[in-house]
Amino acid sequence: MTGTTVGFVGLGAMGRGMAGSLLRAGHAVRVWNRSPEPVAAMVAEGAEAAETLAEVFAADTVVSMLANDQAVERLLLDPALLSGARATLHVNMATVSLTLAERAEAAHAGHGIGYVAAPVLGRPPVAAAGQLNILAAGDPALLARAEPLFAAMGQRTWHFGDRPGQANTTKISVNFLLACAIESMAEACALAEAHGVRPTDLVELITDTLFPGPVYGGYGAMVAERRYEPAGFRLPLGLKDVGLALDAGAAATVPLPFGSVLRDAFLDALAHGDGDKDWAAVAAVARRRAGLPDRGPVATCAAGR
Repeated sequence: MTGTTVGFVGLGAMGRGMAGSLLRAGHAVRVWNRSPEPVAAMVAEGAEAAETLAEVFAADTVVSMLANDQAVERLLLDPALLSGARATLHVNMATVSLTLAERAEAAHAGHGIGYVAAPVLGRPPVAAAGQLNILAAGDPALLARAEPLFAAMGQRTWHFGDRPGQANTTKISVNFLLACAIESMAEACALAEAHGVRPTDLVELITDTLFPGPVYGGYGAMVAERRYEPAGFRLPLGLKDVGLALDAGAAATVPLPFGSVLRDAFLDALAHGDGDKDWAAVAAVARRRAGLPDRGPVATCAAGR
């Protein structure tokens, strides 16, 4: 597929890196974004600017990376847009609800456009390096068409079934697990600090012994150091994903008791003005519940180096 035209919608922190990876792989990329600044930046890297979404859907394949269900529905499920599209494949890489995944698949099928889901694991620097893990699901023939794009944007593509919603289920489950890990680290660090143990020492211990790896090492350091800026994944997006997990659980009668705890903790963080911070800032809620002093970041711990 190298050399084909790819329409790209959504040049946020993740989308910019992903579109850049496609350009480096030799694809002609036509980009659209609600605000013009990211478009100008991508044009400087060799992309073509699209004035309208119709111009994006005139490309061979469309890739989208939008923030939530509402943005996908408002921008990309417009019947007039889909009916006039020349694109024959849309790869939705956003984290969306299972309900939206089903609606999007049906809407595209009604206009003869293939639709697959391919949400990703990785933060903006990983996207910029083309090293994402891509969670893909949909018709196998469509996924095969998209594989060169996945190879440009990611280090590995994981397949989870022939229905797009299966990829979204997997991503929602992963993000739910990440949120649980952040909350558990926050509570453990609050407990340690309340008894005179430095949270940075606790995190160094667990990441060097029981829980090595990027989740406890990266988020553990952020929690222990109370370092929530710059945001790699903003707190409101974390709340959105916890809500998606609760909705998916309700749809299949799968209780997620800890999900309610997480939802309330994220709401508490938002109520205290942390909406522009990384979702690890939910750890501040555990500190408040424990009556610990509200202080700024502390010295970097070994696990975060």
